[in-house]
Amino acid sequence: MSGNIRQVVSALRHNRIGALLVAMQIAITLAVLVNAVFIVKQRMERTSRPTGFDVENVIAIASAGFAQDFDYVTTLREDLAYLRSLPGVIAATASNSVPLGGGVGVMASLAARPNAEVHSLPGGYFEVDEQGIDALGVRLVAGRGFEQSEVEPPADSITARMPKQIIITQAFADELFPNENALGKTVYDSVDTPVTVIGIIEHMQAASADVAYVDRVSLVPRQPSSVPKNFYLVRTEPQQRDVVMRMVEGRMSTSNPDRMISWVRSLEEVRRRAYLADRNMGIFLVTITALLLTLTALSLFGLATFNVNARTKQIGTRRALGARRGDIVRYFLLENWLISTIGVVLGCVLTLAASYWLTRKYGLPRLDLIYLAGGVVGLWVLGQIAAWQPARAAAQVPPAVATRRIA
Repeated sequence: MSGNIRQVVSALRHNRIGALLVAMQIAITLAVLVNAVFIVKQRMERTSRPTGFDVENVIAIASAGFAQDFDYVTTLREDLAYLRSLPGVIAATASNSVPLGGGVGVMASLAARPNAEVHSLPGGYFEVDEQGIDALGVRLVAGRGFEQSEVEPPADSITARMPKQIIITQAFADELFPNENALGKTVYDSVDTPVTVIGIIEHMQAASADVAYVDRVSLVPRQPSSVPKNFYLVRTEPQQRDVVMRMVEGRMSTSNPDRMISWVRSLEEVRRRAYLADRNMGIFLVTITALLLTLTALSLFGLATFNVNARTKQIGTRRALGARRGDIVRYFLLENWLISTIGVVLGCVLTLAASYWLTRKYGLPRLDLIYLAGGVVGLWVLGQIAAWQPARAAAQVPPAVATRRIA
């Protein structure tokens, strides 16, 4: 075995430029492959995380008044009455924002103690009425929903104090009150207004998919302000969503000349748009990685083929001296493995450096070394597969033909 390695090293020294170029290509491929797969996995986990609400059956409507004498409160009342009267509608509410779809005043911080004794936690913030929970289709695991008498009129500004009651997600509750039951506890907003937790939602995502607090969400009983627009969330019975959407778009876009319906979308479409960049990045990275792997395999195949063609004389000599076909195959596979190993070692360094840069620059999680190990094994296997056919072709060289070429 050691003799074979010495022979391989000696042979590679005569074509060191080609071997080094292929090894560098392997190194770059490994770095791109491992980091790309890791990023794609993170994106897939992000896009597949549960929303907590009834995505398939909820409609979001964006409404904006533009006339000087626009009567927002009356319009809000009439719109909700119309939406709730439609056949197939389970519940409807007005809101300042749309889950994963943005809005106004989408973040509000809460703390378990007043006077900044602890750091407050930022979280998603939705203004809804007594039908808010049913309209979103979220699951209440403790406490109760809002009553009509608790719903406050629109605030004068998005920085107004919190109402007296609040509903929060389980994730928010666990961070505010670790190892405690948050139901009935008092939390404090940014101006130390005491607010009572009257309900806990199992899970719900915030108005943006890009925030770190995507699972920390609070619902407050208040009609939203109309600046610059407000939203309606409508939940329908199964298979009724598209029918209701057509009815809503046709009626509401013409019912009030003082306002404009910006768009009517299913929450499924809102969610798709929220994660569109993640999906596009995943497709891009997979495509680039596949191309690099293909080019690397072709390079390994090309180098192995070149070496076989350039050494026909030596192969024939070895065959004439008693080398078996299996010995020739193993020789070229070993040569290819050594080139791959050099590339893999360089690639490990390059991979870790790229991962460190991505973590510092973009805040990505640290690379799990299992991905690096998988990439190393994968490129070793790819190298052997790429060299297999040229190695078999070398083993087919007849000793008699090779020896005649010596003369």
